[in-house]
Amino acid sequence: MYTGSMVALVTPMLEDESVDFVALQELIEFHIKSETDAIVAVGTTGESATLGFKEHCEVVKFVVEKAAGRIPVIAGTGANSTREAIELTQCAKQAGADACLLVTPYYNKPTQEGLYQHFKKIAETVDIPQILYNVPGRTAVDMSSETVIRLAQIDNIIGIKEATGDVSRVAVIKAGVSEDFALYSGDDATAVDFILAGGHGGISVTANVAPKILRDAYAAALAGEADKAHQIDAPLTDLHRDLFVEANPIPVKWALFAMGMIGLSIRLPLTVLSEQAQPKVRAALQKAGLLT
Repeated sequence: MYTGSMVALVTPMLEDESVDFVALQELIEFHIKSETDAIVAVGTTGESATLGFKEHCEVVKFVVEKAAGRIPVIAGTGANSTREAIELTQCAKQAGADACLLVTPYYNKPTQEGLYQHFKKIAETVDIPQILYNVPGRTAVDMSSETVIRLAQIDNIIGIKEATGDVSRVAVIKAGVSEDFALYSGDDATAVDFILAGGHGGISVTANVAPKILRDAYAAALAGEADKAHQIDAPLTDLHRDLFVEANPIPVKWALFAMGMIGLSIRLPLTVLSEQAQPKVRAALQKAGLLT
């Protein structure tokens, strides 16, 4: 089981919107040095929706190669087409990823039975550990706890990233799954409480800019040290909110640019953080001690 702080890594880009592999390698080293517990490559924050199939596989392969076994790599391989999700998951396995993260199919709004059959088919087709990803705010479909519990019976479905912000789901899901089924928060603002409620970690946007702080906060939460976890996490409160002032990953890519870590580019239809929102993100970075 993977535990702790897992970064939903951005995909840095050059001015022509191609992948900036030099900056990407520097980010990998930054997270290894910061003791981030795992890297999630090409998830929502990694602009999976705008990377082509070949690019998607290239980025996953690159991250796996540069991580070189020093940190687990979880590849985002979800799609709203079951066949495409299978192909992406096969690609990640061939690249040597440790596990895959599969978002619920977006836009086509499948039923709960459709969700079950979708994930079951992928798990049975590709023999690699797989983590479900429920984020109804982006996909327009909410996978019920009952469906999660059904899917948890499949051997290589090992956990779920639950991004509703509903901490009560931890107890509901845990009551119906085995002890080795992992529950990860996908909502930075409530992640510490999620872990204290029995979760095993968080897959975080904020970890892109504050990996060491979050690693320490989640470690304290995993140890049951509630006051310490909240105290460590407190300076990041504004970041947890303001990194979503515009659609993710717009704000976090701008934040990393402001910190001098990546270029400013982002791929259309996403655009650079608006001038109106930039002071808010800058102030949140300053409050967290990440920018002077």
